[in-house]
Amino acid sequence: MEPRPLHIAMYPWLAMGHQTAFLHLCNKLAVRGHRISFITPPKAQAKLESFNLHPEFIIFITIKVPHVEGLPADAQTTADVPYPLQPSIMTAMDLTKHDIETLLTDLKPDLVFYDFTHWMPSLTKKLGIKAVHYCTASSVMVGYTLTPARYHQGTDLSESDLMEPPEGYPDSSIKLHAHEARAFAAKRKEQYGSGVLFYDRQFIALNEADALAYRTCREIEGPYLEFIGNQFNKPVLASGPVILEPPTTELEEKFSTWLGGFEPGSVVYCCFGSECTLRPDQFQELMLGLELTGMPFLAAVKPPVGFETVESAMPEGFEEKIQGRGFVYGGWVLQQLILAHPSVGCFITHCGSGSLSEALVNKCQLVLLPNVGDQILNARMMANNLEVGVEVEKGEDGKYTKESVCTAVSIVMDQENETSKKVRDNHARLRETLLDKDLESSYVDNFCMRLQEIVDKGV
Repeated sequence: MEPRPLHIAMYPWLAMGHQTAFLHLCNKLAVRGHRISFITPPKAQAKLESFNLHPEFIIFITIKVPHVEGLPADAQTTADVPYPLQPSIMTAMDLTKHDIETLLTDLKPDLVFYDFTHWMPSLTKKLGIKAVHYCTASSVMVGYTLTPARYHQGTDLSESDLMEPPEGYPDSSIKLHAHEARAFAAKRKEQYGSGVLFYDRQFIALNEADALAYRTCREIEGPYLEFIGNQFNKPVLASGPVILEPPTTELEEKFSTWLGGFEPGSVVYCCFGSECTLRPDQFQELMLGLELTGMPFLAAVKPPVGFETVESAMPEGFEEKIQGRGFVYGGWVLQQLILAHPSVGCFITHCGSGSLSEALVNKCQLVLLPNVGDQILNARMMANNLEVGVEVEKGEDGKYTKESVCTAVSIVMDQENETSKKVRDNHARLRETLLDKDLESSYVDNFCMRLQEIVDKGV
């Protein structure tokens, strides 16, 4: 039976990484004829417009973000505020609840996709709409930190408890180090909007949904998706591998010319995403580690905390030492095109889900240098479970050194090294699987069929 077109409303967390991830899914659903009402603030809409590939099916509906004391007057997303003010953006988003109820009453969608708004399932239940929690983080992290097996251990969970996975977790090799467990334990007790604990907000959002959905495929995260489904006793849907459409623009000439001056597979590329800001000492260790490799490198990283530019934060005399073989850039880059460039042989990544999905479909080898949250557990899965990359070693204080950065790069770039051989083979196999043209379409078709079942049968 041919599934009928659905009307789906989307209201993702007001952070651009979440907004773009939801819109990417919208593009896949729109190809199948589903109608999308994408609820977002005006400033976010302006940034998203160009990524809407099917404006005849995907309609933006703007919502006013109420002002919250302490926020800049025009703050609408996390991009408008420094990191410590992000919980206030969440408070502002919570204050849109009444407007969202009015909108949904008028729109009458079949389903609402949401993530951080823990009040959404109770609201949609009242309106007879199904609520799907669409998670942009990995199921590896959710399974480790947010399942009932973990939640019922309470907020006073010790660091040593968090260093081990919960009972029934599918991979015992995935663990947190002491300094990471300390940060996760602190996060559990952090208030995140409207006086709600971050951990409670996330757990309620998952636990009260009609279905849980992840932007991944079972070839990568199958056991973790199954664990989450058993834990929450809900349908768990996978939207498939996140393979972005090739950009229609070309790589900026300054990058293409520079990269074109090196042998195929010889350049180390380093990028930590648009929101990661390093401490000055770790920024300098990273730079010195890249220099120590003796290889050409392109680093696209934000200026560290307290600095206006990357140039002003460099170690003394660094620019002279790396002249001709090092390119450090403090702005945004078109990462897809850089990763696909034949000169790039290694990618040092912070292990954000988006960056990993872009990396796995390219040939460059992975050096894993996670910073916070799900990045850490993503790195463990890539290094310990899938064995497609090498993680940079850190000390007990959670810091890496120039030597540890250099060592990880040297391992993956040495084709005679046994670890490198294994990593290269595993990466090549996974890349081939992900690039199978039928894989993504079959996932999206199945995803749509499952959504239809949830609407029609109430399961």
